[in-house]
Amino acid sequence: MDVRSAEQALDIRIPSDVQYIEGIVQQVVRRCELHAFPRRHLALNVPVALTEALSNAILRGNLDDAARSVHVHAEVDSSRLVLEVRDEGQGFDLEACTVDPTTPDHMMLEDGRGLFLMRRLMDHVERFSDGGNVVRLILLRGVA
Repeated sequence: MDVRSAEQALDIRIPSDVQYIEGIVQQVVRRCELHAFPRRHLALNVPVALTEALSNAILRGNLDDAARSVHVHAEVDSSRLVLEVRDEGQGFDLEACTVDPTTPDHMMLEDGRGLFLMRRLMDHVERFSDGGNVVRLILLRGVA
């Protein structure tokens, strides 16, 4: 894959099955590599935030229903990565659902860290409805 093909948006629909997460993450990370994103972004920010967004879409948004699908749209250029993950769920309140897992009352919970991690690892996270429930993640490339 050269830089020209990396500039083409990734636009893919996957079944609601966690087995597809790793392949999507690899495709997005590869596009970021070709635009010289910093190593930390490639090893931590992008894979963790995207994995959490996809997991939430499959397990929470689509309720692990194999009849539903998840749409992933990713655009990468020399300045930023924009990811949109759309599920077929009812949506949620981003503020109300984001909890701090480092507080004593949340430290022992097994879930609830995904939105917190996305917001810590990306420069901007928002949720909106557009023919489905969409989470948009934006990561600025910064200096390599």
